[in-house]
Amino acid sequence: MEIENRHGVILETSQIRSFNLDRTVIVDCYFPNHVEDPALMSLLLINDGQDMEKLGFISILDNFFKKADIAPIFCVGIHAGPERKMEYGTAETADYKGRGAKAKNYGRFVMDELLPFVRSNYQIFEFREKAFAGFSLGGLSALDIVWNHPHEFNRVGIFSGSFWWRTKDKLDLTYNEETDRIMQNRIRSGDYHPWLKFFFECGTADEQEDRNQNGVIDSIDDTQDIIRELLAKGYAPEKDIVYLELDGGKHDIPTWGLAMPVFLDWGWGR
Repeated sequence: MEIENRHGVILETSQIRSFNLDRTVIVDCYFPNHVEDPALMSLLLINDGQDMEKLGFISILDNFFKKADIAPIFCVGIHAGPERKMEYGTAETADYKGRGAKAKNYGRFVMDELLPFVRSNYQIFEFREKAFAGFSLGGLSALDIVWNHPHEFNRVGIFSGSFWWRTKDKLDLTYNEETDRIMQNRIRSGDYHPWLKFFFECGTADEQEDRNQNGVIDSIDDTQDIIRELLAKGYAPEKDIVYLELDGGKHDIPTWGLAMPVFLDWGWGR
C-alpha cells in the first residue's frame, strides 16, 4: 500500500486480487485527512482511476476540502485493466462486436469484492450515500452498474458516455436507433427508483459523427435520448437530472477535468 498526504486529502493506493476478473485491480482511495464522523462520508467510485492524476483530481478535491465547500466524501479510483473494452459495457448484453462480454464479472467485482474491501480496510460500514462515475465507456459502465443495483447507489455521473453501445453495426441495413441501442433499452425496460440522481456531461466537440444527419453529434444525441428515457420513466428535469454541455469540450481528460468540479458541487456541495 502506498500512502500520500496532500494538504486536506490522503491518497492510498492498494491492490485487490479479484476472483471475478482473474486479475489484480489497482485502486486509489482519496479521503479527507480529518473527518469527525466517518458515517457522514459519502462514497464515490470512479472508473478509469488511472486517469485521475492527469485529470487533477486530488487538487480539485483539496480545493473543495480546504474551503469546506463540499461534504466529506471517500473516493475510489478503479484502474482499468488490459481488457477494458471487455470489462466495461452493459452486463446483460455485449455489443455487436462482443465487447463488454466481461461486464457482468466487473459488476460482481464492484459489488462483491471492492465494496467489502473498502468497508473492511477502512472500517467504514455505512456511507451516507453511494455514487458511481465514469468517462466514455467507463461512464456507460457506471450507469449500467447503478441501474442494475439501484438499492446500493444514489447518484451517477457520466462524462461523454458511450451511449452509442448497440447490438448491431450502424451500417447494418436493419439497424434501428430505437431498438438497437443497449442502454436506452435497459432504461426503457427498467423500473423507476425515485432516489436515483443523474449527472451527464457532453462536449460540443466530443466527436464529429452524426449517424442520423440531424445536425447533432452522436454523443450529444445519444445522451439526450438516455435523458428522454429517464424522463419518460418519471425522473424530473433539474431535480433528478443535470445535463452539462461544454461548448468546445472534447472527448478527453482536460474537458472532463473542467466538468469534475461541477459534478462534485452538484452531488456534495454545501
